[in-house]
Amino acid sequence: MNAVVTPAVTALIADDEPLLRERLAAHLARLWPGLQVVGEARNGREAVEMFDELQPQVVFLDVHMPGLSGIDAARAIGTRAEVVFVTAFEKYAVQAFEQGAIDYLVKPFDEPRLAESVQRLQRRLAAGTPAPTQEALLEKLAEELRKRAGPRQALQWIKASVGPSVKLIPVAQVAYLRSDEKYTLVAWEGGEALIRKTIRELADELDPDHFVQVHRSVIVNLHQVAQVVRGANETAEVHLRNRREVLPVSRSYLHLFRQM
Repeated sequence: MNAVVTPAVTALIADDEPLLRERLAAHLARLWPGLQVVGEARNGREAVEMFDELQPQVVFLDVHMPGLSGIDAARAIGTRAEVVFVTAFEKYAVQAFEQGAIDYLVKPFDEPRLAESVQRLQRRLAAGTPAPTQEALLEKLAEELRKRAGPRQALQWIKASVGPSVKLIPVAQVAYLRSDEKYTLVAWEGGEALIRKTIRELADELDPDHFVQVHRSVIVNLHQVAQVVRGANETAEVHLRNRREVLPVSRSYLHLFRQM
């Protein structure tokens, strides 16, 4: 009789500190030999992109990451995976985590505490019923992160080469930005131009109250959105004011329009 091979559980680790990613992976290898770490992300935005590509069953997310925080990355992932936060929050946040069905590790974590988390994950995965996302709790923690970060100076102008000249494009007039492998297209009220700046870089510089990423290659100005039409498989399309383009919304960013 052939032996039954049990597939490995897959995981993604996201932390902007390489040594912490390495340390967590090493601990997990000892405590959970059946776990396969399939990817390591350096920030929240990269974590969401890698999650969409690799579809791991477990995600370890550092709360404080540049650009997209671990909290916002968790909201994008939703109930598609078990999420464990790695946090340096003080007592208030730990209590908030304990009030919901969200697992966490406090930096610097130790192996016994990680072992408890591993056991809980194994039980939930064996039961086949992932813990539901605590949307209200995640929003509360995201708001606290924004308060701690304080005000920041958002990008006001985008420089782009238009023919032989350099154009200063007012960010307020930008309808959307869309990237390919090498360039990003900036579409604004006065036309279009290509720039050598990635979507990831722009997402970190734009005002998050006005601009949101809706796809791994698209950022849209919310003031330019006419309507959002939901499609199949938890996707959607953004229809713009005064423009014919229709922009895709991937599953990981659909939560941004739940209230619309």
